[in-house]
Amino acid sequence: MKSKPVLELQDIKAIAAAAEAEAEKNGWAVSICIVDDGGHLLWFSRLDGAAPISSHIAPAKAHTAAVGRRESKAYEDMINGGRVSFLSAPALEGMLEGGVPIMKDGQCLGAVGVSGVKSAEDAQIARAGIAALGL
Repeated sequence: MKSKPVLELQDIKAIAAAAEAEAEKNGWAVSICIVDDGGHLLWFSRLDGAAPISSHIAPAKAHTAAVGRRESKAYEDMINGGRVSFLSAPALEGMLEGGVPIMKDGQCLGAVGVSGVKSAEDAQIARAGIAALGL
C-alpha cells in the first residue's frame, strides 16, 4: 500500500491567503475554490465585486483539475483544437483555463479553481496560491 500526502487546514488557509493576496494586489474581483483530490470542496471565497456566475465556475474548474490531474486549460485546448467530443465528458464541467492541480511527488493533492477575470489571470491567481506551499 502506498502513502500519499494530503492537504491539511493549515495548507488550505495558506493557499487561500496567497491566492486572495494575488487577486487583491491586481485589483481582480474573483471567486477562489480549493478542492481535495476527489474534487470535493475544502475552501471557497468570493471576493467583493466578483460576478455571481464566478461562484459556479471556480468550483467547476477546481473539480476538473483535481479529477483530471491536469490544468483545466488542457481540456479547453483539446476542445479548441477540434476534439469537441470532450464536451460530453462526464463530471467535467469546468473545461476553461483557471483550474490548477496541486501536485507533490507525482501525486495530486487537490486543485485550485479561480474565476472572475481573464482565464490566464485566473490561472495566475491559482498558481500564486499553490506557490504558498513551496511545492
